[in-house]
Amino acid sequence: MIPYPHINPEIIRIGPVSVRWYGVMYVLGFIASYFLIQKQKRSKEIGLVGVVAQDLIFYLAIGLIVGARFGYILFYEYNDFDAYIKHPLEIIATWHGGMSFHGGLIGCVIAGWIFARRRKIPFAALADSTIVTAPIGLMFGRIGNFINAELLGRPSDVPWAMVFPGGGPVPRHPTQLYEAFAEGLLLFIILWFLRRGRWRDGTMVAFFLLFYGVFRFIIEYFKEPDPQLGYILGMTMGQILCLGMIAASALLMLCLYMRKAPEKG
Repeated sequence: MIPYPHINPEIIRIGPVSVRWYGVMYVLGFIASYFLIQKQKRSKEIGLVGVVAQDLIFYLAIGLIVGARFGYILFYEYNDFDAYIKHPLEIIATWHGGMSFHGGLIGCVIAGWIFARRRKIPFAALADSTIVTAPIGLMFGRIGNFINAELLGRPSDVPWAMVFPGGGPVPRHPTQLYEAFAEGLLLFIILWFLRRGRWRDGTMVAFFLLFYGVFRFIIEYFKEPDPQLGYILGMTMGQILCLGMIAASALLMLCLYMRKAPEKG
């Protein structure tokens, strides 16, 4: 067993206002995306550099936060939806916890589409240039989950298991770190390598949906299911949503390569 490194989730607090590591991880993820987007040849071809890239990051940040919160309520709190109707301010209470990756992804897609329309930039090309940078943000986010000691793994006797605050006296899988590696670092390396291929615009999005869906589906076997939902058809909600991602990847690939559009040069 490895001792859990107790890190104060709050970096600094001034009165009622605090700066938390989790929020800083979001910022680091967007900063990394900003620079990585501009390093790509395709981004330069469509003008996704400088101020334009800054504006895109702003749109994506808004889409992520709104989508992640609404996605959490829709996917994970639908049994308590009446409570949100009675207390509508809880819908925007992100400080109470409850953010969904899948909802955040949907929010980013909508925000990116709106941005592409306003800037008259090809949406599929913009999405490809952006999605290959997303795993870095995911890696930082999962590290933030680890510091917060949330999204706990199942009890385990593996040598690297940890006893988490709020997780009882039993050692558990550090699944936040599993996800930081697989959905973050490893996925980034795969996508960054694949982006150099002669693919049609939109293909990198399909690759992201496929690999993230597979990695997350597997890691969910080591995570505690959401207590308010438990298992649905023998799977966690995360696994069900990941199956949707894998299916969406296959459908997107079919749409991209069944049509007789010329590949980009």
